[in-house]
This record gives sequence, structure tokens and C-alpha cells, in this order.
Amino acid sequence: MNRAPKTRDYFAEMYVAGVLADAGWQIYFPRRDVGFDFIAIKSHGEQSIIRPIQVKGKYPTETKTDKQNYGYDGKLTQVHPEMVLAIPFFSHENAKAPECVAYMPRGQLRDRSTEDRYYTFPALFRDGKTVPRRDFRKFFDERGLRLLLSSSFSTEEPGASEDADPCNTPDLAHKAAQGR
Repeated sequence: MNRAPKTRDYFAEMYVAGVLADAGWQIYFPRRDVGFDFIAIKSHGEQSIIRPIQVKGKYPTETKTDKQNYGYDGKLTQVHPEMVLAIPFFSHENAKAPECVAYMPRGQLRDRSTEDRYYTFPALFRDGKTVPRRDFRKFFDERGLRLLLSSSFSTEEPGASEDADPCNTPDLAHKAAQGR
């Protein structure tokens, strides 16, 4: 199994933390890296929203083939009803920033028969690029960040979202707009 170097995993965590901080979230890191990577807190109206965040980056190689289901399938040492599984999808062509980030709620993490193993596949991998699956687009990038503020985030279901564009793939967005 190809695994990303620990430095890339740490970079993915810091990238997601930075995106959340830029969006006005307060970020708190644990003293030890056991379970969640960090806790994000944001005041929203008269309430504080608290989200435990686990980051699992995807790092395709040049030889990765097209996949209809692309996302996370693996072990999570901790889960929480209000958690977020943030999946930054990197490209083999550009390791400096992910193509896009999915912010998946606990309700979209499916249990495997093996203990502590979960999966979620909000994207597909086509022609060397990550493409959000149509019904999962609302969990990606800016829309996904806004969705984190919803009181129903943890049970949010996939659904068509016409105004969300695929990750940094204007050629695919253009084809989709033309019905191809």
C-alpha cells in the first residue's frame, strides 16, 4: 500500500486548519496526536459550534487509474457525532495545495465490518483529477465550509447541488454544463 510520508499528512492537517482559521474558526490542537487532529470552534449567532476534526489526505501517484469511488477507507481511532472527516485531495502534479477538500459529516462515514474502520467516497478520480460526485458537491470547499455551521451537519445527506463546481477542473464543469 502506498502511504504518504508523515510530513505530507502533517501538511494536510495544517492546510485544513489554515482554511478553517481563515474562515473565522478557532483552532485547538491536542498535546498528543491521538484521535482527532484538532478541534475547531466558531461562534454562530448565540451558539458556539464545536467540531472535532480528523484529516486524511489523498495523494495519488502518476499511475493511479480512474476510480468511480474515491475518498477515505480506513481506520479512525476516534469518532464523534459532531465530527468532520476533512479529506484534502492532492494531485500528483501539484503537491503545494490540494485540488479540493471534502468536509464529511459523521453521518456519511459508513462502518466496515472490521472494528474502527470506516469509508466515505464523495469523489471520483478521472483523467488524473479529483472530481466531486454530483450529489456530494455540497460537502466540498466553500460550500462544505458553510455547511459546517449547520445544526444538522452531522446528519446531512448527499443531494444535488447545481451551483457547485468540480474541484479546479473548469474543463469538466464546462462539459457538465453542455450535458456531456
